[in-house]
Amino acid sequence: MVSFSGHRRLVAASIAVCFLGIVAKPASAQSSISFSGGASIDPTQVYAGVAWESPDIGGRFRLRPGIDGGFGDGIRLGTINLDLIVKFPLGTSAWSLIQGGGPTITVSKFTGEFEDAPRELHAGGSYLFGFQHTNGFFTEFRVGGGSFVPQLKLGVGWAVEMK
Repeated sequence: MVSFSGHRRLVAASIAVCFLGIVAKPASAQSSISFSGGASIDPTQVYAGVAWESPDIGGRFRLRPGIDGGFGDGIRLGTINLDLIVKFPLGTSAWSLIQGGGPTITVSKFTGEFEDAPRELHAGGSYLFGFQHTNGFFTEFRVGGGSFVPQLKLGVGWAVEMK
């Protein structure tokens, strides 16, 4: 169960994403900052995060390091991802297919009954699949593997171009 403070953070992150969607310029081949949020399965949580995406580094490849925080299911997770992604334009539409993945580091802290347990550091990996519109809106599915790495994350977000 997500605590009340977790709900407030999710609402604040949702409002920020909506605001950025109204005032943001489209993301293109420049570097960008993306804000995302969503839910994960195993553990069942809500999460919010931020990532930086590099410009193209050799063809369509880009680096996308990011960090997010998950809340719920008796545990808090801080996840650091270092993804290598590639974008494929989908015909003449404004959409692109995003694929990639990389190593994941997770810091976990139990809440509730086991709150006195120390924080734990875990490593794993994840695979990312999603779609992004030229205006910056994106949706992503992340499949993880390893200790305390969420097995499936479903999220949406907005990328804001940096000049």
